[in-house]
Amino acid sequence: MAHTQHHTMRRVLRREIAGTIGLLTDEQDFRAMRRYRTFAFDDHTAYLQQVEALLKTLAAQGSHTTVALFDPEEYAEFCAESGLEPDTPVSRTRFTAQLAATGPTIPYDGQPLGQLVPDLVDEAVRRATWEYATRLLARIGSCADCGEDIGRASFIRAAHLLTRVVDTASPGELHLVCSVSSAPDTLVAVLRTEGRTEGTAGLDEAEALEFTTVLALGIATRSACGLVMRTTAPDTTDRVYGWRLRGEDLEPLTAGEVFDAYCTDLDSGDLVSPESDVDYCVPPDLGDEGKRTGHTH
Repeated sequence: MAHTQHHTMRRVLRREIAGTIGLLTDEQDFRAMRRYRTFAFDDHTAYLQQVEALLKTLAAQGSHTTVALFDPEEYAEFCAESGLEPDTPVSRTRFTAQLAATGPTIPYDGQPLGQLVPDLVDEAVRRATWEYATRLLARIGSCADCGEDIGRASFIRAAHLLTRVVDTASPGELHLVCSVSSAPDTLVAVLRTEGRTEGTAGLDEAEALEFTTVLALGIATRSACGLVMRTTAPDTTDRVYGWRLRGEDLEPLTAGEVFDAYCTDLDSGDLVSPESDVDYCVPPDLGDEGKRTGHTH
């Protein structure tokens, strides 16, 4: 009887333990891991099927599982820095545990792996964009005239502009994109809201932090920078409008400029067919609060 009770309690405790699975999302990373003798898989499709089956089993048992992006190059660096033998399951487990604490992760809520994988990749790109923009901001230093930390001041200004942009938008779902042409790459940040009502922001904190950091980089470096907003609400036509960054202020784009920006592929520069029942228009007035009142660096 006592043995049965202990077994039952251990089973209950297992449901209290959160776990993380390190996922090899693409074929190239999968092939890189096959050089390790202890990596037991030889087919990426079968590997993904087994991962999905395991996730479903854990969910059915009441376990909470997150999925992390497993990067073979980062894994090799981790093992070298930690003095670990990379060709062991224990080392892979330790690396995955670190990913759970510091890397991009997505909770498994029963969604198909075909949906989870692109979401995980998007999360990894978002995290990398934020880290890169943060490093660049930190390197800028202080203003030669006033001694103010340019990166910090630009972040504060960007946060203020974002607040004004969101506050002046009509209720509904928002999809806001910020692109900054910062050599050698163009950085893109995306911010979405759902179920937003009058007077509520409804912003995801992580997305808002990334968005603000990228916009701040545009301000601090005086790079070419644009913002495009799409608003969606029931029984209304979607509205698309935007701004360009001028110094530390946002300058409204014309309806034609918004149309050109929204209907151009960011990667290829090719034109994209415009959607029907979408109003390409000028943005709402941000008011005096959206204008810079102090000096500029």
